[in-house]
Amino acid sequence: MLCVRFRVIGSETDTTELITALHGMPGVEHVEEVADLMEHMDDADSSSAGLTDDIGPGVHALEVEVSDHIRAELVRQLAASVAEKLDASVEFVDEF
Repeated sequence: MLCVRFRVIGSETDTTELITALHGMPGVEHVEEVADLMEHMDDADSSSAGLTDDIGPGVHALEVEVSDHIRAELVRQLAASVAEKLDASVEFVDEF
């Protein structure tokens, strides 16, 4: 089984819609949003904390298990297409 990993840059709603679309694809075995293990450098007492430049879309890490290379490419195409329609972005990665 192959695993397609990517980040969704968008809202929680965008991510949920993308996950729903992926669940409907034949050959998709499992779709999961994985925990972000990266430490963030947010400093609550910073003079710039909470400014509009600091507020933006969320980043959500997804793993999709598929049956073969053809399905993996179809997942990438669907994810990019759905993200574009939702005005979100996707970044495909080998590992998180």
